[in-house]
Amino acid sequence: MATSNFSTTILVDNSKEEVFNAINDVRSWWQGEVEGSTDKLNAEFSYSVPGIHFSKQKIVEIVPNEKIQWLITDSKLSFVKDQSEWTGTKIVFEILEVNNKTQVRFSHLGLVPEFECYGDCSNAWGKLIQESLFSLITTGKGVNVFG
Repeated sequence: MATSNFSTTILVDNSKEEVFNAINDVRSWWQGEVEGSTDKLNAEFSYSVPGIHFSKQKIVEIVPNEKIQWLITDSKLSFVKDQSEWTGTKIVFEILEVNNKTQVRFSHLGLVPEFECYGDCSNAWGKLIQESLFSLITTGKGVNVFG
């Protein structure tokens, strides 16, 4: 299997602390139903769009203002043959200072081109990070990227 995980970056004028807090406010940028705590080490939360997507995330690393990592412990994607493709993958947010700006590097480790959902999932992540999370960080309000 290839090691080309999906990743995307955004660059903002906001502080690393503002970026960190926005990422942890998952309900404000990831459209769907979010249940559980999204901002504490070892906390678990679920994300769902009924009939389409369910995933359960465990926060396995949190370094304030620097890094957040989620482990997908369960998933069901109704639109692909292997509905548990995400299970065991990791989602990582790295927060860096670059030229007096703050960069967010988002990676979905294990979301690789061999996955059936790669096209749809990478497109969705791109919109969520580039548009909704970017908007939350820069304006205080996420946007609905799925219409």
